[in-house]
Amino acid sequence: MKLDKNELWAGTFHGRHDGAPAQVTATLDDTRPEPYACICTCGATRSFPTADAVFDTAWRHTHPTRLERLQSWATRLLRPRTAR
Repeated sequence: MKLDKNELWAGTFHGRHDGAPAQVTATLDDTRPEPYACICTCGATRSFPTADAVFDTAWRHTHPTRLERLQSWATRLLRPRTAR
């Protein structure tokens, strides 16, 4: 993942979610209203006003608890299937 010129790298977390490998990069950008952000290779993005929750959120995204994995599995199982 390539950072913009005004972003600073704050950390990278490697793990899995939804059965696929994932990488979350935490960044700092003073030009944004919420300067701290987490960006995942799956496309998920979150921003934060302070650094308090950035690392916990990034870690939890790539290392979900058993309950979170069960909820994700149930959501995929109960999702309506589209006709092909």
